[in-house]
Formats: sequence, C-alpha cells, structure tokens
Amino acid sequence: MKRLASALALLSLVVAPAASAKGEFHPEDEFELHDWLPIHLGPLNMSINKAVAYLLLGSLLTIALGIVLMRVRLRTLPDRRQTLGESIYDAAQSQIAEQGLPSKAIGRWFPYVATLALFIWVINLLGFIPLPLSDEKWHGVPTWGIYAATSSLSVTLTLALMTFVFTHFEGIRWNGPVRYFKSWIPDVPRVLLPLIIPLEILGQFMRLISLSVRLFANMLAGHMLILTFIGLIFVLESVALAVIAVPAATAFYLFEVVIVVTIQAFIFAALSAIYIGSAIEPEH
Repeated sequence: MKRLASALALLSLVVAPAASAKGEFHPEDEFELHDWLPIHLGPLNMSINKAVAYLLLGSLLTIALGIVLMRVRLRTLPDRRQTLGESIYDAAQSQIAEQGLPSKAIGRWFPYVATLALFIWVINLLGFIPLPLSDEKWHGVPTWGIYAATSSLSVTLTLALMTFVFTHFEGIRWNGPVRYFKSWIPDVPRVLLPLIIPLEILGQFMRLISLSVRLFANMLAGHMLILTFIGLIFVLESVALAVIAVPAATAFYLFEVVIVVTIQAFIFAALSAIYIGSAIEPEH
C-alpha cells in the first residue's frame, strides 16, 4: 500500500501543473505526442517523442528481463529468479504457442509470440509507473506522470501489422498462394461467392484492426479514468473530494495493474499465435 500511495502521489505531480496552468484539466491532453527531437524524412515523421522514449525503455527492460531471468547463472536446482524465468517461459510455451501454433511451427514462431507477450506486458506495466518522461514541466522541472505507449494507436497498429504480415507470409510459404487464398473461401454455392469473397477479405483486415484497437482502447481507457479521478481534485479545488476520488482512482489503478496489463499482453500474443497457426494449417 505504501508503494501504491507513493505512485498516486507522484501521479498527482503531473496532474497538478496541468490543471493549475489551464484552469481546467483535460485528461486527453496527456496522450498528445510532442516532438522532442524532430526527425522528418519526407512524409515520414521519425521524431523522438514520449511514446518512443517509453518504447526504448520498454525494449531495454524486456531484454534485461530475458537475460537476467533466463540466461544468467542457470542451475540444476533453480533459485527464485530462475524459477520465475522458467515459469514465464513455460506459460508462453504451453498457454500461448502450443495453443495456437501447429507443432511443426512452434520452433520457428515461439520466440516471436513469447517476446511479443513479454514486451507488451513490460510496456503496459511501465504505463502505470510514474516516470519523469512527461511533456509538462513545473518550474522548469519535468513532472512525473504515467503514460502507456500502448495507449497510442500507432504503436499497437505497428505491432498488429507485424503479426498480419507474418501471418500471410507463413500461409503462402507453407501452402502456396493458390491453396492459401482458396482457404479463405468457405464451401458455399457459387451464386454467393460475389458476396462471400469480399466479406472474407474484409475479415482478414478486420483482424488487423481488432488486434490493434483492443489493446489501444483498454490501455487508453484505464489511464483516462485514473487521470480523470485524480484531476477532479485540482479542477474543483476541493480536498474533500479526495475522499471519493483517491479510492476510485486506486481501484482502477489496481484493476489495470493486476488484471488488464497481463490479460492484454496475453490476448495479443495468443491471437497472434492463433492467426499464424491458422494460416499455416487452414481449416478449409
């Protein structure tokens, strides 16, 4: 509870300057991305911003976790650290890879889906740890706040696009283009084909949209609720409101950290495994 109270106290540091500076608080402003280091290559915006900083930090932490838990000083009788690493590895293999991928493809695609699950989990969890990586400044000092890179649609869409490309690449590689694309079409009377074929093609692209929007919407909604409850204290300038706002924000914070962070990482990786596996061994 002490850590949670500290986290909420640090969270208030980023809300207070924003609320007092504007006279009103707009929680959606916390998700605007401003260029820290502008890098424009023609129409491409490759600038370094808050989301990029969180992604870089998340990548480093994911690599560090993999090395520390699963590569360093492995023993015949595992200690707690090694046991945790083996538990993560086992969960990724048995609950994600083996449930969605055919046995012949596990060796090739297990590293991808396992890394995807761990990376998204780390990024999601970072989104609930107050860090001085905010666009807001208070008397020249960067404020502490929470922000999840996965609350940016461009991030989740990029992750989903990777799975989308890998899915169809593997489908064509294992089955050939003719057999693979024919597998999209169910066994229906030919008169219905002009209607069914566009729907099946649309369904493939809907996977891309649903995969990215599910993660994005869940992370964005959780952060918006927490910031809204905390921000009400400063907007209404009522300390008494903290009696309601803080417990409500705490409840949403715990729900997101304990449940949503892990579930969303699991769902994204599991669906990626299922999509790739279904392309390798089509049902039709």
